[in-house]
Amino acid sequence: MNLVHITASQAAEAIRAGKMTSEELVGACLGHIAAIEDRIGAWAHLDPDLALQQARDADLARQEGRALGPLHGVPVGVKDIFETTDMPTEDGTVLHAGRQAGQDATAVALLREAGAVIMGKTVTTELAVYAPGKTRNPHDPERTPGGSSSGSAAAVAACMVPFAVGTQTNGSIIRPASYCGVVGYKPTHGLISRHGVLQQSRLLDQVGVFARTIEDAALIAEQLMAFDDRDPDMRPRARPKLGETVADQPPVPPRLAFVKTPVWEHADEETRRAFTELVEHLGEHVGPFELPEMFNDAVTWHRTIMEADLAKSFEREYARGKDQLSATLREMIERGQKVLAVDYNRALDQISILNSMLDALFDWCDAILTPAATGEAPIGLESTGSPIFCTIWTLCGTPAISLPLLQGASSMPMGVQIVGPRGDDARLLRTARWLSSLTST
Repeated sequence: MNLVHITASQAAEAIRAGKMTSEELVGACLGHIAAIEDRIGAWAHLDPDLALQQARDADLARQEGRALGPLHGVPVGVKDIFETTDMPTEDGTVLHAGRQAGQDATAVALLREAGAVIMGKTVTTELAVYAPGKTRNPHDPERTPGGSSSGSAAAVAACMVPFAVGTQTNGSIIRPASYCGVVGYKPTHGLISRHGVLQQSRLLDQVGVFARTIEDAALIAEQLMAFDDRDPDMRPRARPKLGETVADQPPVPPRLAFVKTPVWEHADEETRRAFTELVEHLGEHVGPFELPEMFNDAVTWHRTIMEADLAKSFEREYARGKDQLSATLREMIERGQKVLAVDYNRALDQISILNSMLDALFDWCDAILTPAATGEAPIGLESTGSPIFCTIWTLCGTPAISLPLLQGASSMPMGVQIVGPRGDDARLLRTARWLSSLTST
């Protein structure tokens, strides 16, 4: 077996059993990266010597009989907005060039605790907003990989690492996962700590993962779901048993609600046709559902919150270097500076109302079926594509996952997004695995 094609779960098991060393796996990944990185551009920082030293330390720990974590010796890519003690964190902007945080973000510390090898920092768009970095889509280098977690999605899709972490404030996990043909999972808001991660919007920022299988996404995310009182939106709770639940069959076949959302007109004709065929294939397992009229304003409310929060979070960058920001980000910050407090608070108030409406829907179904993106990854590298099919779910903080189940006319991947109720992530991932199995038959 080519080691770069191994899943995270397979790698962890093989290393634990002594069938493979971490150094062998990391060395294979580094060799593969060296061969294709010029074409893909997934990495903002990569130190092969540091990666190999971590792998050797992991192998020594096993040889000495020390306790091994669930991800022991497995390499991971980390989006370059997560602070790391031993690597720069530059946030995709020249304004933070050479920045050394001196500490690990909580998510990075938990990855190390689980035994993972921090391979390097993956490319992010400028301050994790819209202006693209250097990354290209591994399936077609003339197309965008999506953003803002561009490098993380591309690195997993190109088999540079078995898994990677990223963030989503609008569509930055689900959309690049769809474009790059990998699994992208954004948990319920507040399940993974954002301490030590670049803040755009406390209300909207959410940490997520990229992997090549649903089982891997569950394994990785579960390690990150430890309570951290430094994130004000986390609450003490037991870690969800994602891996254990995903491995089980649903007690009864799940029921899905096919939701076009109020932005259906943004879907490509090809996407509409593909979802019509998918719904027909699923038959009695899915039924159409139209969201209440109130959801028509969700994109506007999200934009109000996001742009006002960008103006606050990036006040220093704007003040000392606005000429070095992209025109797009500069304009978003300037619009955010003009948002009235009454409009901001009104937008905040809608989140709980929207979620109460979704709760009523989830009394009827197990999960929502909807597009992950408007279509295939667009040709061109000037933009990262539209996140509009993710916006509602990010605003509501619901868990969502993109599954690489469809293919467009240009043979590019297209993701299927399924969304679950807040806090019921394990059941959502189990439903995702059931759906993936059903569509592969």
